[in-house]
Amino acid sequence: MGMIQYMKEEFAVIKERDPAIKSPMEVLLYPTFHVMLSYRRAHRLYLKGHYFWARFISQRAARKTGIEIHPGATIGKGFFIDHGSGVIIGETAIVGDNVTLYQGVTLGGTGKETGKRHPTIGDNVMISAGAKIIGSFTVGENSKIGAGSVVLEEVPPNCTVVGVPGRIVKRDNVKIPRDDMDQVHLPDPVKEDLTILQHENAELVNRVLDLEQTVRTLNVNAK
Repeated sequence: MGMIQYMKEEFAVIKERDPAIKSPMEVLLYPTFHVMLSYRRAHRLYLKGHYFWARFISQRAARKTGIEIHPGATIGKGFFIDHGSGVIIGETAIVGDNVTLYQGVTLGGTGKETGKRHPTIGDNVMISAGAKIIGSFTVGENSKIGAGSVVLEEVPPNCTVVGVPGRIVKRDNVKIPRDDMDQVHLPDPVKEDLTILQHENAELVNRVLDLEQTVRTLNVNAK
């Protein structure tokens, strides 16, 4: 695929995913637009074994945009980084089609693995701001990673992950629509458990109060 085609695709993706765009020319100002064009060039050089020049292009793009994508990473179509500052994608990361990342996301390694060291991200995955996915495992297609989550193990398809460390919440295996970019209203099983405990505690307190009242009444009657 030629560079002109890449430019057309990146242009279309940014227009589709970011509601803040008011005019087509704004796309040219987006760091995602510039870093992805640089990545495509660098990746081609990397595949040909020109590692120095590939890293030269990627590091120059990182300085300009705040987004660091190793030229060895494999990224599919429809990839979008919103805002972008602080995003890091490691050398052996594999990213599927129509994936969305927000600022501060890391697709990194543990430092203990060799060979395939970075995560594989399935199609249609959304990774919210500040999330870290660390290690060589797969995040299944159509999944969502909540803001600030730290994911350290496999995520099945059609799941939501929240928390530190990340906790998986199944969504009845229903495919998550591509236009569902809500980073906030994600299910949190810990919060749900705490809510249940609070209700149970309130019920126990009411029972104790009832028992105390009964004991007082019995004492009065006994006198």
